[in-house]
Amino acid sequence: MVRAPRGLRHRTRKLLRKNVRERGSIPPLSLLLVEYKEGDVVHIKINPSVHEGMPHRRYHGRTGVIVGRRGLSYIVKVMAGDKEKILFVRPEHLRLASSNQLKSI
Repeated sequence: MVRAPRGLRHRTRKLLRKNVRERGSIPPLSLLLVEYKEGDVVHIKINPSVHEGMPHRRYHGRTGVIVGRRGLSYIVKVMAGDKEKILFVRPEHLRLASSNQLKSI
């Protein structure tokens, strides 16, 4: 028997999958050139083709607030249950929220 995988992404086959026509493509430059400011509300949408700065899969689809910057990554504050988590996420995995008035997080 083969041992079951225990890696960080071993159960993400369906969660982190692109469409057939999008596979192997790099993200557009418009996503990389967005400058997020402190206090901006962002959604975490993991791009599986970029492995650097990828948050854990439990934060896929979560909404957070930009706290600051560290190198090329952004510091994002996310609520996970009743706890506050700090994530370091590259801009390829972030999208600006359409209603940016959710400053309560």
